[in-house]
Amino acid sequence: MRTTADPREKRPARTRKTVPPGTVPLPSTTVRADRSSAAARRMLRRLVQGENPPTQAMSIVERLAGSPYANPMVRTGGPDANARKTLDLALGMAETMFRYGAGALEVETAIIAVTAAFGLESIEVDITNQSVLLNYSPKDQTPITVMRVVRSWTNNYAGLGLVHQLVTDIIDGGLSRAEAANRLNEITQRPKPFPRWAVTVSAGVFAAAIVGFIGGGPLASLVGFAGTVMVSLLQRVLGRWRVPDFFTTAASGFVVTAMAMLFWSMEVPISPGIVVAGGILLMLPTGRLVSAVQDAINGFPVTASGRFLSAFLTFGALVAGIAVALVMGALMGMGRLNVTDVTSSQYSFPVTLLLLAVALGTICIVEQSPRRLVLPTVLIGTVGFLVYQLAEAGGMGPRLTPAVAAIFIGMVARIVALRMGAPQLIVAVPAVLFLFPGLAIFRSMYGLSIGTDEMYQGVVGLFDALTVILAISGGVVLGDNLGRPFTRNLNGNDRRNRRR
Repeated sequence: MRTTADPREKRPARTRKTVPPGTVPLPSTTVRADRSSAAARRMLRRLVQGENPPTQAMSIVERLAGSPYANPMVRTGGPDANARKTLDLALGMAETMFRYGAGALEVETAIIAVTAAFGLESIEVDITNQSVLLNYSPKDQTPITVMRVVRSWTNNYAGLGLVHQLVTDIIDGGLSRAEAANRLNEITQRPKPFPRWAVTVSAGVFAAAIVGFIGGGPLASLVGFAGTVMVSLLQRVLGRWRVPDFFTTAASGFVVTAMAMLFWSMEVPISPGIVVAGGILLMLPTGRLVSAVQDAINGFPVTASGRFLSAFLTFGALVAGIAVALVMGALMGMGRLNVTDVTSSQYSFPVTLLLLAVALGTICIVEQSPRRLVLPTVLIGTVGFLVYQLAEAGGMGPRLTPAVAAIFIGMVARIVALRMGAPQLIVAVPAVLFLFPGLAIFRSMYGLSIGTDEMYQGVVGLFDALTVILAISGGVVLGDNLGRPFTRNLNGNDRRNRRR
């Protein structure tokens, strides 16, 4: 039997040390540990190691925060017995989104949301320029790794919007895996909303409207229409012959420039620079540049590098085609152009706005945008032009003014697109195209190709054009991020009620 001591029991008296006679006792002091060194060690350890282990995977909430697929409905019955079919479905969606022009962040968040909605956890996604790799590592089971390579791209913003809506329906919990696979198959096999002849005619009308918008007259618009239609037919033929995109783009730039120089040499009252500027805007890799900047900012350096390389190769091919046409024109004895004149629209302000609206509507047809998003894109681009005019009147300069307009367009495009069930890219890219400096590119190439007196101005002008292009792309991405606080509640009331 255990006994406890009485707390009132007297403890033995402590023995006191005796001080020898003739000595003075020192005052008693207590030595405290140096807390500053301990705090410094803790701070250094926090800075070096971080709060979490370096290889710990991010949670689903963190990886989907700020995306259109935040807070998905996760099945509570455990993972699907056949996880491979879920991974194949996610890969099929990722491949389709990449083919239709989506950015890496949107593809990654869509994959994570879909796999989580079907009960798969421990998913790791690795995305490069043209491949998607998924690794599923369940606890105490054999891991599964699958990969898909994207080898072709096409203009189909309507299909991208349908895939976005499919992912939204999956994470709402209203579709089974078999139903989702059937819908994805229907999306990939569905014809584009606009026929091929409408795309060709719309490309010509876009060039004619842009030529009038930036300062050309009716004859210049007519030449721009004819040149762009001829380029569209040429690209279709070269595509059937399997000619690489680099040479196709170079040939297109050559045709547009050669036609403009030919009509100018025949003393037709047009400005070749304006005609070429309107014709090459459709050839600029606008969507790839915006996606590349977005991937670089969001932490996908490999994907961004691949997109940047592809975009700048297209840009280089376009510049090469323009240069060859200019050199051939000089060898044939064509006179020198005055490319230093600052041009503006020859029409009244209401007519200029109407020309811009026509250009925005036709570029939506060329990019195969959903029909219901054509009018919102036109309105957003037109208001963005008014913002551009206000920024220019405020003295922001030729480099900052397009970026300010791009920020506004990117922010409003996110709000409107998500409210209508589509990603931001579908609205932002067509609406921002008129800001790209096509005329500055032509002037720079003329200075680099003809003579040596204007070579320095050509190099500086080309660098300025690239700077403006990157500023516009970065502005669209910044606007997308600035619009996130306004789109947190655009996921639907039904999903929030089920989550509660």
